Amino acid sequence: MSQMQNDRKTDRPWLIRTYAGHSTAEASNALYRANLAKGQTGLSVAFDLPTQTGYDSDHVLARGEVGKVGVPVGHLGDMRSLFDQIPLDQMNTSMTINATAPWLLSLYIAAAEEQGADISKLQGTVQNDLIKEYLSRGTYICPPAPSLKMIADVAEYCYTHVPKWNPMNVCSYHLQEAGATPEQELAFALATAQAVLDELKPRIAPEDFPAMVGRISFFVNAGIRFVTEMCKMRAFVDLWDEICRDRYGVEDPKFRRFRYGVQVNSLGLTEQQPENNVYRILIEMLAVTLSKKARARAVQLPAWNEALGLPRPWDQQWSMRMQQILAYETDLLEYEDLFEGNPAVDRKVQTLKDDARAELANLQSMGGAVASIDYMKSRLVDSNAERLNRIERNETVVVGVNSWTEGEPSPLQTEDGGIMVVDPAVEQEQITRLNAWRQARDAGAVATALADLRAAARAGDNIMPASIAAAKAGVTTGEWAEEMRRVHGTYRGPTGVSGSPSNKTEGLDDLREAVNAVSDQLGRRLKFVVGKPGLDGHSNGAEQIAFRARDCGMDITYDGIRMTPEELVAQAQDDGAHVVGLSILSGSHIPLVEDLMRRMREANLGHIPVVVGGIIPDDDAEKLSQMGVSRVYTPKDFELNTIMADIVQLSHPPKTA
Repeated sequence: MSQMQNDRKTDRPWLIRTYAGHSTAEASNALYRANLAKGQTGLSVAFDLPTQTGYDSDHVLARGEVGKVGVPVGHLGDMRSLFDQIPLDQMNTSMTINATAPWLLSLYIAAAEEQGADISKLQGTVQNDLIKEYLSRGTYICPPAPSLKMIADVAEYCYTHVPKWNPMNVCSYHLQEAGATPEQELAFALATAQAVLDELKPRIAPEDFPAMVGRISFFVNAGIRFVTEMCKMRAFVDLWDEICRDRYGVEDPKFRRFRYGVQVNSLGLTEQQPENNVYRILIEMLAVTLSKKARARAVQLPAWNEALGLPRPWDQQWSMRMQQILAYETDLLEYEDLFEGNPAVDRKVQTLKDDARAELANLQSMGGAVASIDYMKSRLVDSNAERLNRIERNETVVVGVNSWTEGEPSPLQTEDGGIMVVDPAVEQEQITRLNAWRQARDAGAVATALADLRAAARAGDNIMPASIAAAKAGVTTGEWAEEMRRVHGTYRGPTGVSGSPSNKTEGLDDLREAVNAVSDQLGRRLKFVVGKPGLDGHSNGAEQIAFRARDCGMDITYDGIRMTPEELVAQAQDDGAHVVGLSILSGSHIPLVEDLMRRMREANLGHIPVVVGGIIPDDDAEKLSQMGVSRVYTPKDFELNTIMADIVQLSHPPKTA
C-alpha cells in the first residue's frame, strides 16, 4: 500500500483473518503462510474435533474426525509445525478453542518460547468460552463449575504473564448459529461475561481489576438483516459500558470499551445456488464495519461454499479480497460514525437494549448464566424452530431456497465439486506421527508432569503453570484432557428438546393423522431414535428433527451429542426403534455410518430403516445408499415436514404374504 493511501486514512483497518486449518499441521502451516503473503494480517486457527474435545488422534472417538474440520494438534511437535517460519512475537493469533483452551495456549506459549519470543509480547485471543459450548457448539468436556474455573485460570495467568493476550472471547457467534434472536444474543453473551468476571474478581487485586476487565473480548455474529445487526452491535457497546461501570465500578472508559472480533453468519449460507452466498457475506460484513462506534477489531469471513464443505484456498482468498476492497479501496475509514444521531437507528438500539436488559435480569434472577443453562438452551431451540417455520411458511424469503429456485448451474462448482476433501489417509499418518512422538519423549518427565498437573487440578490451583510444564515435557492433548476428566468428571449438556407430548400442532394435522395411523398398524407409538454419532457438536439439525418429530406425534429419543455407534445401536434395540436418524456435520459420515450399519446387522436390527443428514456430497450420498441407508438429507432439504412424511412411510410394517 502506498504512503499516499496511508496518509488519507483516518482510521486503521481491522485485522483481516480467515478461519483456517485442515488435514495436518504441515498443510495448515503452508496455507497460513500463503494467506499471510496474500495480505492477511492475523491468523485464526481452526482445530479438528478431537483436539477441541480433548482426544488424541488414535482414540476410538476420534475415528473419522481427524483433520476434518480443522487441524489436529496433539502435542508440542504439532504446534511447532503449525507455526513453522511464522514468528509468533510478530503475529496476532486467534485460536478457536474452548474446553482445551488452557492446553492449546500452553502449547502456543511453549512453541513461542522455543522461537525465542518474549511471551509478554504475544498478542492474540483464545476463545475459552465454555458456557456457549453447553448451549450451541458442544465441545465441552467437564461440568460448568470447573470449566468456569479453568476460564478464570487462563485469564488470571495471562493478566500476569501474557498481558497483551485476550484470555477469553465471550462468544455470541454460536448463539446466533443456534437460532438466537438479537435480544437473546445480547443477553446470553452478557450474562456469560458477568459470570466470568464474577469468578475472576476475587482473584485480582482491586486496583488491577479494571485493567483485567479491559482484556475481556467478544466474538460475535452478523446476520443478513444488517441494519438490525448493526444496531445490535451499537447496543452491545452501550450495554457493556453500562455493566462495566455500574456492576464492576470501572471508571476508565478505555477499560469499558467493547472489543470484538467477528465471523459473519454461516447459518444462512445455502447449499442451493451457493454463489448467492458471496452477496450475503458482503452484506453481513457491512453490519460490523460501517458503524465506527461499533466497528469490529478483527473480521473473518466464511467462504461462498461453506454450506457444501471445506473451502479451497482460492475460496478463502476471495473472502479475504472482500475485506481488503472495503478497507483499502473505499473511503469508509475516512469518516466519523455514519449513524450517530439517526433517529431510526437510535430507536432500534434502544428497543434492543430494553429487551436485552429484561432478559438479562431474568437470567440473573435464576442465578446467572451457569444456573440458567437449561433455560437458555431450550429458548435457543424454540427460537431456531420458529426461524425454520418462517422459512417453510415463506414468511422469510431465502433467495434460491423458497423463492426464485430456478437458476443456471454454477460454474464455480468445478470437477472437484467446489470443495476441498481431506484425504482419508491423513488420519493414519497423524496417528503414526503421534506414536513416534510418544516413543521419542522422556516417559519419566511425562509421568512427573501429569502427576503435577493432576495435583494442581485437585488442589484448585491455577492449572496454567503445570499445563505449560506438561507441554514442554511432551504430554499429549488426550493425556492433558484425561487428567481434567479424572479430577472434574465429564458432562452431558441439555438437549433443549423435551420428550413430552407436544401441543404445537399448527399445520401438522395430516402428518399427525399419518403418525397415528402407522402407530395403530405397528401396535404402539412410532418410535424414532435420533442420534449424533462422533464428536460433532453442531446439534441444530438433530434438535430440529427431533423437535418436529415430537410435534408430529412420534415417540422420540434424542439424548444429545457425542454418542458412539455402539451406544446408538444399543439405544435402538432397547427402545424398539422403528426408524433411526443420524445427524453428522463434520464430514465423518462415511466411517461412522459404516460402523453403525455393521453393528445394526450384528444386532439383528438390519431391517430398521436408517436416515442420515449432514453436509454430504453427492458421491458420498451414493456410498451411504449402497451401505443400506434409506434416505440422505443435506441442507437443501429444508422442508422438515417432507422429512417427517418420509419417516412415516419408512416405518410402515412390512406386508405379509
